[in-house]
Amino acid sequence: MAKRTKSKPLERGSVLFDVVYEDGSQASNRRVPMELLGGLDGDEPARQLIEEQDEAIAQKSGRPRRTIQSLTRSPARPATPPA
Repeated sequence: MAKRTKSKPLERGSVLFDVVYEDGSQASNRRVPMELLGGLDGDEPARQLIEEQDEAIAQKSGRPRRTIQSLTRSPARPATPPA
């Protein structure tokens, strides 16, 4: 019987983004799946996903959607040592 080889685990997780809107408000740590990022588009898929999320929030709240001024990756937090 042939031995079955396991495939390498996919690197899963998410990347956090800080969003600044044109009205000056800020949203920190907006989560975007890693699978969307890393191609030739850079962080543009993250902007599209966050805009879609904002549109859904705006529809539910009855308020107009805010326009994104800038989108940057949140700084990585240092790993906490086990207690």
